[in-house]
Amino acid sequence: MVKAYLRYEPALTFGVIASPEPNVAYDPSGRRLLAAALDRLAAWDLKRGLPSVSFAPSSSSLSLAVSCIASSPSAAVSSSIASGHADGSIRLWDAETGACEATLHGHRSAASALRFGPSGAVLASGSKDCDVILWDVVAQAGLFRLRGHRDQVTDLVFLDSGKKLVSCSKDKFIRVWDLETQHCLQIVGGHRSEIWSMDVDPSERFLVSGSADPELQVFRIRQSVEEGEDWSKWDVLKLFGEIPRQSKERVANVRFNRDGSLVVCQVAGKTAGIYRVLDETEAARKAKRRVNRKKEKASAKSMNAEENGTIIDPLPAQNLQNPTVIVTDVFKLFQVLRASKKICSIAFSPSNPPRGCLATLSLSLNNNMLETYSVDSEKVSKMYSVEMHGHRSDIRSVSLNSEDNLLMSTSHNAVKIWNPSTGECLRTIDSGYGLCSAFVGNRFALVGTQSGTLEIVDIASGSLTEAIEAHAGSIRSIVPIPDEDGTVGARGFVTGSADHDVKFWEYRLVQKSDNDSKQLTVTNVRTLKMTEDVLAVSISPEGKHIAVALLDCHVKVYHMDTLKPSLNLYGHKLPVLCMDISSDGALLVTGSADKNLKIWGMDFGDCHRSIFAHSDSVMDVKFVYRTHYMFSVGKDRTVKYWDADKFELLLTLEGHHAEVWCLTISSRGDFIVTGSHDRSIRRWDRTEEQLFIEEEKEKRLEETFEADLENDNEYRYGQKDDAPDEGSVGVPGRKTKETVTSADAIMDALDTAEEELKRINQHKMEEQINAKAAKFQPNVIMQGHSPSDYVLNVVSSIRPNDLEQALLALPFSDALKVMSYLKEWSLVPSKVELVCRVCLVLLQTHHNQLTATPAARSLLAELKDILYCRVKECKDTIGFNLAAMDHIKELLAMRSDAPFRDAKAKLMEIKQELLKRSGRLDGDEKRKNKRKKASAQS
Repeated sequence: MVKAYLRYEPALTFGVIASPEPNVAYDPSGRRLLAAALDRLAAWDLKRGLPSVSFAPSSSSLSLAVSCIASSPSAAVSSSIASGHADGSIRLWDAETGACEATLHGHRSAASALRFGPSGAVLASGSKDCDVILWDVVAQAGLFRLRGHRDQVTDLVFLDSGKKLVSCSKDKFIRVWDLETQHCLQIVGGHRSEIWSMDVDPSERFLVSGSADPELQVFRIRQSVEEGEDWSKWDVLKLFGEIPRQSKERVANVRFNRDGSLVVCQVAGKTAGIYRVLDETEAARKAKRRVNRKKEKASAKSMNAEENGTIIDPLPAQNLQNPTVIVTDVFKLFQVLRASKKICSIAFSPSNPPRGCLATLSLSLNNNMLETYSVDSEKVSKMYSVEMHGHRSDIRSVSLNSEDNLLMSTSHNAVKIWNPSTGECLRTIDSGYGLCSAFVGNRFALVGTQSGTLEIVDIASGSLTEAIEAHAGSIRSIVPIPDEDGTVGARGFVTGSADHDVKFWEYRLVQKSDNDSKQLTVTNVRTLKMTEDVLAVSISPEGKHIAVALLDCHVKVYHMDTLKPSLNLYGHKLPVLCMDISSDGALLVTGSADKNLKIWGMDFGDCHRSIFAHSDSVMDVKFVYRTHYMFSVGKDRTVKYWDADKFELLLTLEGHHAEVWCLTISSRGDFIVTGSHDRSIRRWDRTEEQLFIEEEKEKRLEETFEADLENDNEYRYGQKDDAPDEGSVGVPGRKTKETVTSADAIMDALDTAEEELKRINQHKMEEQINAKAAKFQPNVIMQGHSPSDYVLNVVSSIRPNDLEQALLALPFSDALKVMSYLKEWSLVPSKVELVCRVCLVLLQTHHNQLTATPAARSLLAELKDILYCRVKECKDTIGFNLAAMDHIKELLAMRSDAPFRDAKAKLMEIKQELLKRSGRLDGDEKRKNKRKKASAQS
């Protein structure tokens, strides 16, 4: 009989506030800050410091890290948030519900830049594959691909109400694209190094770009060519000047605020320079002052020269009334923001700033924090900080208490206590660099640090009660000693250190004063001296044996009572980093830096099996209680589930984005918790779904085959063929498993419909021959639809983004069959747009064959007349509906209960009336008081 196991699946991820690579952005409302946390997004309420909405992908795409974020300027479109991912896919999200509306596939490598158009209906994306793709957000489909850059696209901005797009790249060039004609208008050079960011002010006067050069480049944007201006015919951008920077580090982000009065230049370090952008009047005034100062200096020099008898060249004549405005007259360094850690990304709030402030600025730091600053005329001051929900560095150890309702994690400077069910942080305690940890009951905890200090933590009060200098080297293991009745940690615990010592400790409760509660302290009772550094320690459940892993790749087993040697296990080629003993004391498993797991018998020390477990070092291994099933984690970012009796791999759990350092298993084995270098803590729950070893093997082979096939068909890191033509346009989509499946579905539907048509014609012939022929029985697969409707339903069910690639995969014979149905499909009013799209793709793909096929000419002639009329009808209907909506809008505006169109002006009028009334009342009171005084004097 085939043995079945229960599957473990990802359940909860917490501990990450903001990933260092992606940018941060505000949502369309401007009230919440969007930050990427590895493979998901969170919208943070900065005042409360809590996530209000979580944007989580499906379980099948957990390993795809978010690489960039964009928020729509208009909340009218439902899909108002977009995220780019490491595989090049782009996801559209609903800002209110957090639901994924669509997944768009087009790029061959990680998306690096996203920007919504002014209306929010168009999205532009740039990638490491050097391409720019325009997407229709409403139709959830690609429009076209723009090729021309020779390196990664780093930023995008829209100009001229979304009619033009500007892209910058690591190839040191800025390109301006006309989206109506789909070609490159202008290529702008000038940068001497890779361009990392750019932005345009809301009034579209200036475009600022930043690179590793010691200055920012400012371009003027042509809005209308006036007389006397030396603009080229096609130029959109013209260099205005350069702004010198203070920092020597490269520019990471350049962003304008909502009204364009400020621009921030964030470098790849701890600082961000904030520049004031003066309007035309202020800039002209500053230019006049500059010219006057220059003139005064020149006159002073000329007077000195006359006295000395020397001759100096006169200054060039300048118009003092209208002097030429240069870039330093417009841009002025205003403030410098200095953060505590390296700044990863920065974003201005689009909402109104608090009273007395010019703008609100939010930034993400590389130590897993979010900070918000207010910018005023005098200083930059911190307003909010989000830091409690994660560690500042990687997670080095995790442990559960005996009831599995508290989780402890350690990092380089803090210990955090979590609720493992919800992921909520309950306590944060400052500590040393914790490498290992263990609970003592539910009130106290022990932490072993890198400096050799043993720290005792009071969980209830959230404080560090005592720090004991336990070892001269780093403490690598803390293992509770089980009691004879199986109570874990009742008798004490054992520590193993790099100072070659294994120390045995006992607990003591001490009351320092009558008013204080009892505090835990520990006493060293025994010490076992070793010859090498101790890397791991494990104790058998009945407390009879202790196993010690040493730096010389050996594992030594001792009797607990006498500390006499029992077994010496050797066979690993590199040091053993972790080990565990099964709950029945029969098996010992060791994990090593040589990537292998070895399973040993505790009776005679024989090696049952050596398994090549991970593609990098094995960092931790644990048995599930009362079983011989075990989990292992490694530097290859995976968690693996094993059967130690059959020596079989049961399951591979993927989700972490960096090395997995530690794991812990609940007492019932119903969930496990892992901690990683990516600062995330993940909980994996056991489900009721069964898994079988053979099925899992087949699934892994299929995944390997599909991955190899995809790598052969698509280039993961950009194009390996010749460089693209200057400003060329390509198909936006990309061949994926979904598009291949969709193409197969269309071909199956065409074959089924063709067979059904043959059966219908055959039945008609039989009826003509024999009037008493049997009743026609339609095909059950078609679910009562006609052949044409059945094919139409299949084509309509394909996602809009996959439709083009699915049609490209059809052979010419099947494309002809699809075109034969288009005439009938065009009669359905709701399918006219789909019919036109299908017809256009097939014509572009098979144009030469269609024109050379006599049977297709009559079909094309009919479609030309029919589709033109149907599209005209749809346009007339849309125009009629728009006119009706405008009329309804005017009727609503004419009503007295309609919303104020200019509420601010109304409010000012009311305030002025109140002030006038209060002034009249004050005047009346003064007159009355004068009369009273006069009567009193008389």
